Amino acid sequence: MQTRKGREMSVIISLLDALSLAFGMFWEILWALVLGFVLSAAVQAVVSKAEMTRLLPDDSARSLGIACGLGAASSSCSYAAVALARSIFRKGADFTAAMVFEFASTNLVIELGIIMAILLGWEFALGEFVGGPIMIVLLVLLFRAFLGPRLLDAARRQADRGLVGSMEEHAEMDMSVTKGPFFKRLTSPEGFTAISHYFVMDWAAIWRDIVGGLLIAGALGAWVPRSFWQAFFLEGSPTLAAIWGPLVGPLVAVLSFVCSIGNVPLAAILWNGGISFGGVMAFIFADLIVLPVLNIYRKYYGGRMSLFLLATFYVAMAAAGLIVELLFRIFGLVPEGRHARVVEASIQLNYTTLLNVVFLALAAVLVWRFLKTGGPEMLKEM
Repeated sequence: MQTRKGREMSVIISLLDALSLAFGMFWEILWALVLGFVLSAAVQAVVSKAEMTRLLPDDSARSLGIACGLGAASSSCSYAAVALARSIFRKGADFTAAMVFEFASTNLVIELGIIMAILLGWEFALGEFVGGPIMIVLLVLLFRAFLGPRLLDAARRQADRGLVGSMEEHAEMDMSVTKGPFFKRLTSPEGFTAISHYFVMDWAAIWRDIVGGLLIAGALGAWVPRSFWQAFFLEGSPTLAAIWGPLVGPLVAVLSFVCSIGNVPLAAILWNGGISFGGVMAFIFADLIVLPVLNIYRKYYGGRMSLFLLATFYVAMAAAGLIVELLFRIFGLVPEGRHARVVEASIQLNYTTLLNVVFLALAAVLVWRFLKTGGPEMLKEM
């Protein structure tokens, strides 16, 4: 019979195993996180948020294409994306276009693709950028079929009440430099300052999701046996698993409370555990229907619209996952092995460590600029 001291040691070892896996994944993706946020900050520094409303007047193909581009160029924080979508909707943008912007800002951003390629493999990054547009098309079709004027008017009245959700100030922040040639704007002192502010603000907006996702992934990797995931995801029946994965993937995401980039480490655990390729895609797509975000929809647009968004988003996400699964199977792009990078803490002299050092130095320069140009005062307002 195990003694009390033995049980305590067992608990400590289990906790250390979970933390080791979490840190190991963090070290693998650190340089890519910095790179992604730098690129995102650079784009935000030259794209004015004030122009978004003017560019999204309706749900035409042109407006929806612009919404995708603006979303892909914005912050990857789900909360900031939701807040900004409400903001441009209140200022006159089309509701469907605002939701497409929201989808693109969390599913078509550069940093997400980089992290997926590192932890899961290039096939998953490709699946994200193939499935994202498919999901957006499905969402638009659902909105055109089922979104009535009465529900939309009620949502607009609720939105105009201006109830506070999350990351409101970050969503409203606009330091973009709009005068002069593109490269000159980026390299100007104003551009450098804007990049540094967007970089730090994006980190401040999303760090909880990244840490939460890594800790949950570490705990699941260390404590949940693979046999459980294999049974849950029906790995023994490939045909059923291919259908079941996209259907259940978003539901797992809803209960995880983790969104934005933070759900990629969780996706790595689920893939190694037996979820289908399309199930991984649907799980990652579903960061916009996690429980905290659904509560924000209720505040922003009312209870009926929040339920409408949950239903249409879920259908679009699950269907997109199924379509990606089918397409990638037809073209032989579904990975045969399950070798997502879920590694224990280990710092070695390799390309990962060298890249981390280089990009941490770049991050330090941007943080220094942020601190020297009034950044802390702006951060307090968030």
